[in-house]
Formats: sequence, structure tokens, C-alpha cells
Amino acid sequence: MTTEHPVPDPIPLLARGLRVFPLPPGEKVAPAGWQHTLLTGDIATVAAAWPEGANIGVGCRASGIVGIDLDRHLEGGVNAGADGVARFAQVCRRWGQPRPVTLEVATPNAGRHLYFRVPRRLTVASVSGGTSPLGPGIDIRGPGLRLGGYLAGPGSVIGDRAYTIETDAPIALLPGWLAALIGRRTR
Repeated sequence: MTTEHPVPDPIPLLARGLRVFPLPPGEKVAPAGWQHTLLTGDIATVAAAWPEGANIGVGCRASGIVGIDLDRHLEGGVNAGADGVARFAQVCRRWGQPRPVTLEVATPNAGRHLYFRVPRRLTVASVSGGTSPLGPGIDIRGPGLRLGGYLAGPGSVIGDRAYTIETDAPIALLPGWLAALIGRRTR
């Protein structure tokens, strides 16, 4: 059974101050050199040049955000059994903090992307593959030092499942306690 999804539309993300680039239709992996392609926040440019059916990449560095990628590897694979959603809840409890309210996107595999604005003079590198300081199942898509990471944006479709907005909230500033765990202060 297939589910009909609307064509991915990057325009609503621009209103949130995000900078986007096209991902190949049906894909979440960016082509090599994506940082040098159409990475813009300009509505006219996107409306005129966006490839038909392209998924949406959100550039973290250009957007001034960090994405906390809560994966759910409940079946096989490198991080089999890792549940980033449950792990993030544990991290919040350990620090005595509520789960931050921010733009939250549900991923096709029941994971979540949490979007946060990056405070000034904080460097956050991208980390994945189970090496995140937040634990297994949690990747960090940061602006980094050079080119930065990216997230597949809401509206993107993989197979018959879409990335959808789960919590339609403004993008919050990265909380201090979380910044202390994943970031490094710069001058």
C-alpha cells in the first residue's frame, strides 16, 4: 500500500529562516558538493530553480542551527537496538530538564529531528555513527567549523513515508545544558 504525499515544498522552511538545497527525489543523502549548490533562503530563487520532486535538505551552517537527530535503530544494522528517542528522554531526566520545545520533525523510521538555533560563539560539530556525546541513537547535525551538516527537511519523502512536522513550534535557542554537552565555546 502506498500513501500519497504532497510534492516536497521548501518554501515554508524559508519563512522559519532556514536555508535549503535540493536533495535527489526519494533520497536523503546529499550529492557530493551539496554545500556549493543552491543553498538559499530566497523565495524567488527557490520558486524559480527548485528541481521538480526534489526532497529538501536544510543546511545547518547556513541556517545557524543544530539538528539533534534521534534515530530509532530497532532492527538490524550498525546501531541495532539503539533508540535515540528513548535515550534523549534519559539525557533530559539525568540533567533534570524537560524535553525542549522546538520545531520537531518526525522521520520516516519513527525517529525525530529537533531543530535548535545555535548561540553565538558556540561551535557544534556533526557527529554520527554512535559516537555522539548524547549516546547511541543520537546524531548531531551541526554547523561545524567549515561546511557543516544537514537534515532532510519536512516534506521530504523516502519510499512511501514522509518527514512531517510533529511539533510546529518556533526554532528554540539551544538550551545551555544541552550546549554544554555537545558544543565548544569559541572566542
